[in-house]
Amino acid sequence: MPNPNREWLLTVAHRVRPSGRLWNPAADVYRSEDGWIVKVDLAGVCADELEIEIDQTSLRVRGCRKDTFFKEGYSYQQMEITYSRFEKTIPFPCSIEAASLTHDYLDGFLIVKLRCS
Repeated sequence: MPNPNREWLLTVAHRVRPSGRLWNPAADVYRSEDGWIVKVDLAGVCADELEIEIDQTSLRVRGCRKDTFFKEGYSYQQMEITYSRFEKTIPFPCSIEAASLTHDYLDGFLIVKLRCS
């Protein structure tokens, strides 16, 4: 005989919206002949909404990944991808304040090139 409480809990769980947990995207940092290359895993983030800043010794990337598939009447069966605002700060062992910055967004990766003079 099914437990009526268990059925109720499953129904409620399927209607739960994503949590407000913070998202911390993964990043790789490479040293090149003329500076640094940073690759940040940002699948599902709109490139137009990214903010990129440099200060003395760090690079900061901010943005938000939104669940564009969620619509009224939908319920979740499984929820593993985090949708929320993020801020990723990457420290460097030297000053990058005067570096020139270029970036590209390719296959879900933000590629930032810092050219040091």
